[in-house]
Amino acid sequence: MAGHSAWSNIKHRNAAQDKVKGRVWSKCSRAIMVAARNGGGDPKFNTTLRYAIDEARAANMPKENVEKAIKKGTGELEGSSYESVRYEGYAPGGVAIIVDCLTDKQSRTAPEMRTLFDKHEGKIAKPGAVAFSFDMKGVIVIESSKVSEDKLMTIALDAGADDVVDIGGAWQVTCQPSVMIALKDALAAAEIEPDSAEVTMVPQNTVQCDASLAGKVLKFIEALDEHDDVQKVYHNAEIPEDVMAQIN
Repeated sequence: MAGHSAWSNIKHRNAAQDKVKGRVWSKCSRAIMVAARNGGGDPKFNTTLRYAIDEARAANMPKENVEKAIKKGTGELEGSSYESVRYEGYAPGGVAIIVDCLTDKQSRTAPEMRTLFDKHEGKIAKPGAVAFSFDMKGVIVIESSKVSEDKLMTIALDAGADDVVDIGGAWQVTCQPSVMIALKDALAAAEIEPDSAEVTMVPQNTVQCDASLAGKVLKFIEALDEHDDVQKVYHNAEIPEDVMAQIN
């Protein structure tokens, strides 16, 4: 998400997730399992696992579910084995799309992704064709009423953040992924609760969407999100808040 559309997109996404908690928790479990399998079950020494646990907590996933997923990942409990796979392509209007999946059967996931792209007037591209135009960044969004700009700027920059910008109703703090944990810890110490905090793919350029195009793109993204194997969907659609209001 980019520019002033980020805050409206986050509110839209959070509202949608509230309706499908079961599916969101399932995706969180997979991410925790893979992180624990690859780097061990202690989040103090496994940054990827900490990110996965933080996302699960943000989705209000019960603590026992988190612990069970960690044990499945470390082999203490029996669980499926998942592998990471990325699909890149375009949505209607030339909007760039990156889809990160965790699947236990790639031969099933690949044709299903192609079908989703085709069904929603999209087109799958070769690996790397889209990702080069995105940068991996830590992005934290905080509603403006929670903290003043000066206070947030001081805390964020002291913790190593790159920038703090007003995105209309909220502050957006960006940082390098390596700084994300220190930045979140600094905000927690100041008792500032983010509305969104994630390491994500930030587009270098965006595609401005009117209501017609935005409707098609969001319908496609929602269809991808509903697929069990899909963990993250990144895009470079710029959807202004007034356009989002029309769609909603």
